[in-house]
Amino acid sequence: MDATDLALMRATQAGLPLVPEPYQALAEQLGISAEQVMARLVAMQAAGSIRRIGAVPNHYKLGYRYNGMTVWNVPDVHVDALGAQIGQLPFVSHCYHRPRHLPEWPYNLFAMVHGKSLAEVDGQIAQISAVLGEFNLGGEVLYSTRILKKTGFRSG
Repeated sequence: MDATDLALMRATQAGLPLVPEPYQALAEQLGISAEQVMARLVAMQAAGSIRRIGAVPNHYKLGYRYNGMTVWNVPDVHVDALGAQIGQLPFVSHCYHRPRHLPEWPYNLFAMVHGKSLAEVDGQIAQISAVLGEFNLGGEVLYSTRILKKTGFRSG
């Protein structure tokens, strides 16, 4: 990473500018073209310096008051394939594999769901359970009780 990449990361760590042309606004701030901004972001992503560029919505402000992290116990040999299927469901915002911590924590597949009602979330959980089918060895839902500030990379 060079000084321009670092400046770009600092300029975007709180998110893209909320303007019609955010890459152009960044370009003007950094003294480079919008095409260079986009190319640098793509290169940083390819190099692993950044993982993704995406929106981070405030689900509560959008009316999604019921947010639950579903945790599932599935056979380890199937966790990747099942996770890929669960992650494709339109109501799952993120899905990932985590290690178990036996005997207290048998869960190895996590999927976050969001709904405007408890009934909606219950329906989503039932759909996940159906996809898991015979490989569903148990699960729980951990509901959000408060909003935590979401932040990305912070540099000095």
